[in-house]
Amino acid sequence: MSTYLINHLRIPGGIPNEEGLSYLEQVEATVQSYGGKWLANGEADVLEGAWPGLVVLMEFPDRAAVDAWYNSPEYQAILPLRTNNSIADIVLIDSLPEDYTVRGFAQQVRAAIQAASASQD
Repeated sequence: MSTYLINHLRIPGGIPNEEGLSYLEQVEATVQSYGGKWLANGEADVLEGAWPGLVVLMEFPDRAAVDAWYNSPEYQAILPLRTNNSIADIVLIDSLPEDYTVRGFAQQVRAAIQAASASQD
């Protein structure tokens, strides 16, 4: 099951400085051996709410791969180049099973609510 990394990235001044550019030049090499790849990178079209900055979307084979990459000595060595020169909110989310439906999810929630209500009676 794939795991996706989503980075809401803001670069002060809008243009990467020298350290930020150095990070960008090095980060790709740290990801490759963990099966990571970029799926999207850039400004988003905001339909609701606010999203100043950029979106970076990456895919890894699974949660173990993204954890191994993020904690690897290679990535940890360049991580301060990003964290000291940008603002980022980074989240991980696993892909859904092939048979997932939103309707099915709602039905599971309804069943859990009914079961909890019945156990209180």
